[in-house]
Amino acid sequence: MSQPADDSAKKIIIDEDWKAQVEREKEVAAQQSPPGAAPSAQAESAESEFPPATLSFLVTSLAMQAMMSMGLMPNPITGKNDVNLAQARHFIDTVEMLEAKTKGNRTAEEEQVLDSLLYELRMAFVAVSEHQPRSTSP
Repeated sequence: MSQPADDSAKKIIIDEDWKAQVEREKEVAAQQSPPGAAPSAQAESAESEFPPATLSFLVTSLAMQAMMSMGLMPNPITGKNDVNLAQARHFIDTVEMLEAKTKGNRTAEEEQVLDSLLYELRMAFVAVSEHQPRSTSP
């Protein structure tokens, strides 16, 4: 392959200082916003999408999973009320484990949430179990 006679006509200029330019632009932007300024609206909306991480929220989330597994509420993905008692038992056991592991370190509200949810889950599990067909083993 032959080289063109005029090398100056086809020069590629590479700006190797682009990273430094980006850093300067970031510094200028940071100086223009007042210190302690509120985060952007996009960052605020991303943070406000989720409730605070609390024991009550975790236990309630697990209870909802258990209720779905018992067929007491539809699965949001399938829209069906499927029963999976082994899975429901696992979620109830997980809530019981959290109750045991957090004993002596809960607020009165957390105590009440745990007590009432566990009672409701246990009673629902018994009721659903009684209405499920028994498997017959040879």
